Amino acid sequence: MPTQHNSLIYQGSMVHVDANAVMTLRNLGALIFGKTTTTEFASTTVGPKTRNPHDLTRTPGGSSSGSGAAVADMQVPIALGTQTGGSTIRPGSFNGIFAFKPTWGAISREGVRMYSINLDTMGFFARSIEDFQLIADVFRLSDDEAPKPFTVRGAKFAAGPGTLHAMETAADLLRAAGAEVEELELPEEFKSMKDLHSRMNQGDGRAAFLGEYTAAKDQMDDFLVGQVENVSKMTRKELLDALDTVASLRPKIDSIAGQYAAILTPSVPDEAPEGIESTGSAVFNAMWTALHVPVINIPGFKGSNGLPIGLSLVASRYWDRYLLTFFQEGGWQSKL
Repeated sequence: MPTQHNSLIYQGSMVHVDANAVMTLRNLGALIFGKTTTTEFASTTVGPKTRNPHDLTRTPGGSSSGSGAAVADMQVPIALGTQTGGSTIRPGSFNGIFAFKPTWGAISREGVRMYSINLDTMGFFARSIEDFQLIADVFRLSDDEAPKPFTVRGAKFAAGPGTLHAMETAADLLRAAGAEVEELELPEEFKSMKDLHSRMNQGDGRAAFLGEYTAAKDQMDDFLVGQVENVSKMTRKELLDALDTVASLRPKIDSIAGQYAAILTPSVPDEAPEGIESTGSAVFNAMWTALHVPVINIPGFKGSNGLPIGLSLVASRYWDRYLLTFFQEGGWQSKL
């Protein structure tokens, strides 16, 4: 199929080999309908032509813009996306559908245009958790222990600060079902995650787009040119410090998340912003992407304009099936 990365450099480009994820799906009987629109190289926040099906004057989010919109618009039941910052969870929230970012590395990225080797994660969009369970079976996602039957009553949840009304509503729903919800304040060392993620992103992007830069710099977005040229003047030591610090924090977030049924946190700051020039903020997503933990966007909440707002459930690394089973068996879908 045509694979153009939404880049002028690759106009008319055809590929003759499926990405590993597409190959797996096709070989197990999935019907591949086609490609969807992304931002340039699925790497910028400059919106493509895709619009939000709930309000055509607003963005569907990105970078997996077309995938989120296609599922929300009932054109396909399941779509693939990727996440380097918030490119799966954010479109899920803006489009009012489920989005699932598994543990980093659990699904092969072979054949997918790489931005950040340390951050890029395959993800999925669907309108039900049952479809995610099917996807998890296809890609042989498994925890070390099979998830046990789960009930909300008596479970303990951690809630982070964020989108106020949606968070309050979710907390009320959980408490009404007999759960305990407590506010979580992560240790001081996690407060630099935004900067650490940015440094990792910049370092990987500097190498990832060098080929296109040397071939057609004038046809690339200025953001990508700036990464190759290292306009931020980030040193190699600063990059190494970021990589090593985040690596040390991953087992720590596993330990913290393991004390709760799940961490409940915002997916986005608010509803999809007006206009399609920008795909919106990933401020609530980047930390979890860098920490490699699995995340599900839960639809069902609305903002002041009646447009979708999602919340995220986060668990420890390789608790992917647990997170799906926890939501499915916890009775959430009947409450939202």
